[in-house]
Amino acid sequence: MAPPTAAQPLAGLRVLDCSRVLAGPFCTMLLGDLGADVIKVEPPGGDETRTWGPPEAGGEAAYYLSINRNKRSLALDLKQPEGQAVVRRLAARADVFVQNFRRGTPAAWGIDYPALQTLNPDLVYCTISGYGPVGPLAAHPGYDFAVQAASGLMSITGAPDGEPMKLGVAIVDLLTGLFAANAIQAALLGRARQPGRGGTHIAVSLLESALAALINVGQNVLVSGQDAGRYGNAHPNIVPYQLFAAADGWFALAVGNDRQFAALAAALGHPEWPGDPRFATNPARLAHRDRLIAELESIFQTRHAAHWQALLEAADIPVAPVQTVAEALDSAQARALGIVREVAHPTAGRIRLVGSPLRFDGALPPIHRPPPLLGQHTAEILAELG
Repeated sequence: MAPPTAAQPLAGLRVLDCSRVLAGPFCTMLLGDLGADVIKVEPPGGDETRTWGPPEAGGEAAYYLSINRNKRSLALDLKQPEGQAVVRRLAARADVFVQNFRRGTPAAWGIDYPALQTLNPDLVYCTISGYGPVGPLAAHPGYDFAVQAASGLMSITGAPDGEPMKLGVAIVDLLTGLFAANAIQAALLGRARQPGRGGTHIAVSLLESALAALINVGQNVLVSGQDAGRYGNAHPNIVPYQLFAAADGWFALAVGNDRQFAALAAALGHPEWPGDPRFATNPARLAHRDRLIAELESIFQTRHAAHWQALLEAADIPVAPVQTVAEALDSAQARALGIVREVAHPTAGRIRLVGSPLRFDGALPPIHRPPPLLGQHTAEILAELG
């Protein structure tokens, strides 16, 4: 694969990635998409996600393939002094260091921030943890599923009369990776704009990322003093804003303001609704949610989803069918965007990956390296160290 071009924003930067599983590798993949040279340091057995299959392609789990493009793999045993010495030599030349080891491990191995900052004062060092650097849970390992429970996310997800529910993807890990990548780029920008500033130590945790992601739901609790509940596929603050069942399937309707509600009412043959004090404003619709939703449900059940989608789109009302993952990836819009990319993999042949969603001057970042095999670039990287 060709190396990143100078036009990519992070071309020329080196990232030393000592993280594993999801939050850290997702963070470093984002940096690699933007052109950074990402060296993925793995134990001799490899990142756990390599075996989180099936499904697999070329002996690699699909899970691993999804979060490790645009990286080089270096196999090292960091429990041994020789492996630790290699990491220190690499860190001395790196711009960014990312790790998610359990607390105390980096210091024991001589690769914590104070040790590496002495070798490289300009290093941006990012620690990803489960519960943050202080507090009674600081030493606990972080798992997305557990943090979804501890953060309140599960308590607001699922049917109102059902059990708490996790999201369909490891959303807390992904959010943490996004926050970490954002913070790293901010630190790099600060370093570039303020000569002599040097590096910095960034700490990002799954719990804090999940709490920050509560957004309006968390703020509702802080303002009202009342705990949040589950609304299923409805919205706690906007009505109507939820799934509806048509005669042949489900569709999503998102009415975000009173103008859109008036357009909805006209399209459905109920021009009197905007003048009804129960429905005239969003606060009124919230207070009379059950009555309005019952009216809409009885209407939408009479025709197919395609009919309602065409009718509501013509009225400029946000609406969408509920697609499967396969349908979404192969949809006309996804194909037009070109976000599903095909690359050559050393053992799997041609594989398809979901690429970066970021566009620069209209173009998506290239996938210049497929997800690497374990230790694929060890000799190459060690040769660069002399």
